[in-house]
Amino acid sequence: MTTRTLEPITGPTAWRGDELVKTDEWIYHLSDAERDELESVGRRFVADDPDLRTVVAEQYPLSACSDAIAEFGSVMDSGRGFVLVRGLRTEEYGDEVAGAIFFVMGLHLGVPMKQNEVGDLLDHVIASSNKTMDDPTALPSRVRDRLPFHSDSSDVVALMCLRGAKSGGASSLVSGTTIYNEVLRRRPDLAPMLFEDWYFDWYRQDHDAPAKVYASPIASYVDGTFSTYAGHSIIKSAQDYPEVPRLTEAQIELLDLYDEITQEPGMAIDMDFQPGDVQWLLNYAALHSRTSYDDYPEPERRRHLLRLWLKRDVDRPIVEGFGKNAVVQGRDENRGTVNTERIKHISSAVVPDDSWGA
Repeated sequence: MTTRTLEPITGPTAWRGDELVKTDEWIYHLSDAERDELESVGRRFVADDPDLRTVVAEQYPLSACSDAIAEFGSVMDSGRGFVLVRGLRTEEYGDEVAGAIFFVMGLHLGVPMKQNEVGDLLDHVIASSNKTMDDPTALPSRVRDRLPFHSDSSDVVALMCLRGAKSGGASSLVSGTTIYNEVLRRRPDLAPMLFEDWYFDWYRQDHDAPAKVYASPIASYVDGTFSTYAGHSIIKSAQDYPEVPRLTEAQIELLDLYDEITQEPGMAIDMDFQPGDVQWLLNYAALHSRTSYDDYPEPERRRHLLRLWLKRDVDRPIVEGFGKNAVVQGRDENRGTVNTERIKHISSAVVPDDSWGA
């Protein structure tokens, strides 16, 4: 895409939060039959205790949920880009069965990816640290601060709520397409830079990462398909490393405008997670964030979400080297020594390692 061909992007991914919240079309309510099947499969998964690194969807078929799974995939691939699934009774059967249900659903929507160099296939969004985002050593998933809007490093990112916060902690999504359209409308002179390479801070996302940074465009437009990969704060924090080229005034201006647009009233949709809620999100369609929150004082009541990253092979056309997807590990790859016992069993995978990111 060049300056001469830049034009607004239309389609279902070009939504605004203040319009979506007028309906509940973005919420999928499980039927009794779907819920019963998921709970039965989850219990069988726990009893079987398959290796999370090699188990496949065919071992745990979902017949009653087949239409629902197809709908979730369709919404991500060619619809608005996300869906909130509601109706699981996780408080009745605990984290292990809940995590098994979540993992099996993920197997039917893609292939799990390792989310860090420790090797976690199920990661945790839980405040195991009292650090704030002002601390360069803080991991975003392990603090209570509000997070800037950003993309994760997979085709699909999914969250399951085990326990909500005492207050706050809403999940926020904003359309990457709508942000792009607004940038193009307001500053067409800056918009072409979205398709150029930017340096992202890899260390800030994973202290065990093999490199400090990686490079990717913020926007991709190939064969009529628009995709987004963004992270205002981790682009700026990459400037902490002297080997990274300095941002120009125009680049800084564009980043600030991009971030400003994400924060404008009506742009984002906020959802207060209830226990058992599952959010499926195509990273290329929307950015995600979280409001700051207060936890309950009891450790066992802390806000706790499980997170999955998935590769989803639907031949989505994107520019080469887009996002961090090309450099993160597959679930059967290993760059170093990891605690394989911890990452291969569902019983241990659903328990957060509070020492990681502390």
